[in-house]
Amino acid sequence: MVSPTVAGLLTKSFAPLRLPIANGGFANNEVVLDTPVVLAPMAGITNSAFRTLCREQGAGLFVSEMVTARALIERHPETLRLITPGKGETPRSVQLYAVDPKVTELAVKMLMEENLADHIDLNFGCPVPKVTRRGGGSALPFKQTLFSQIVSSAVKAAKPFGVPVTIKMRIGIDEDHATYFTAAKAAADAGVAWVALHARYASQMYEGHADWSAITKLVEFMAPTGVPVLGNGDIWSGQDGVAMMEETGCAGVVVGRGCLGRPWLFADLVAAFNGDSTKVTPSLFEVRKIMMRHGELLVEFFEAEGRAMRDLRKHMAWYLKGFRVPRELRSKFGMVSSLGELEWLLNQLEDQPYPSEVADSPRGRSSHGRPVHLPDGWLNDPFEIPAITIDDSVSGG
Repeated sequence: MVSPTVAGLLTKSFAPLRLPIANGGFANNEVVLDTPVVLAPMAGITNSAFRTLCREQGAGLFVSEMVTARALIERHPETLRLITPGKGETPRSVQLYAVDPKVTELAVKMLMEENLADHIDLNFGCPVPKVTRRGGGSALPFKQTLFSQIVSSAVKAAKPFGVPVTIKMRIGIDEDHATYFTAAKAAADAGVAWVALHARYASQMYEGHADWSAITKLVEFMAPTGVPVLGNGDIWSGQDGVAMMEETGCAGVVVGRGCLGRPWLFADLVAAFNGDSTKVTPSLFEVRKIMMRHGELLVEFFEAEGRAMRDLRKHMAWYLKGFRVPRELRSKFGMVSSLGELEWLLNQLEDQPYPSEVADSPRGRSSHGRPVHLPDGWLNDPFEIPAITIDDSVSGG
């Protein structure tokens, strides 16, 4: 295994983030993230190819795409592909979505017994309807008893193997149903290694601004437990990461949409956390090298060039955002079908400096807020244990 010190030099401003892992040959039974930055799972984005790109740029921890516990224990081929680590990827981090404590336990046991993961993250933050209407994702923390059972079952199954469990959640379902205090306390009582908070309600989806004050409040609330809090929401630059940690006191930051088409955001974060005010601003020729690298990694991951290029297409507009690119070339990038064609298209680009004002703007999902889709009667009683809805999907939102 590679060294557990995964990125950057020891920052003078912030303590390194530590993830206790009692197996796998890690020094002192822990992974030390000198740069306290975690790549958040994003459906259809954070396969091992994209994780490798972000790791090469300085991401400290890189979590797999969210997969359902049931699909995992049923050994669905695509689910197994999604949790497959990239070459040299360590620690191997898997995010699970589940609505049933027993299924959660079986999924974690499978990952442990087959040595498929070094870290388990439980998703309680996904706001998309196909997840919340089953009572999963950001809907689940409202059901306090069920939430505690699911987290406890995961921690119990992972503990004999020395593998840590963490959780990621939102402030709550909506402003009338905030759950982050009760959920964080229950998770701490169950024995999680840390709690990550996306500072939006599920009803906000990805609109507006994240409320970093909620992260501050959770840090203060969790201080007596000793469980670290990580912050998530609106990290678009290295300075944003520094600002979040300074303003909230959180132990690390979780980056999602900010790195879409911009994996060098992690290099910018590494520099900022180490006190370097020089912003990472790649030229278009530097960006095209990353685009080609991404394409090559996707071919390795899918083992099929056509499928790899179809996956790469959605990244093209993100990579080229703000750069002056002829319309006909942009159109061709959106329909690229082979590595050879990608290389030819990239060679048509003229070098130019990084357009910071445009390229650093928010990107990715910007869904407008809306009422959260919930099972009938879900909000009637927070302590009720609902009938479990069998989840037959293969991956999460």
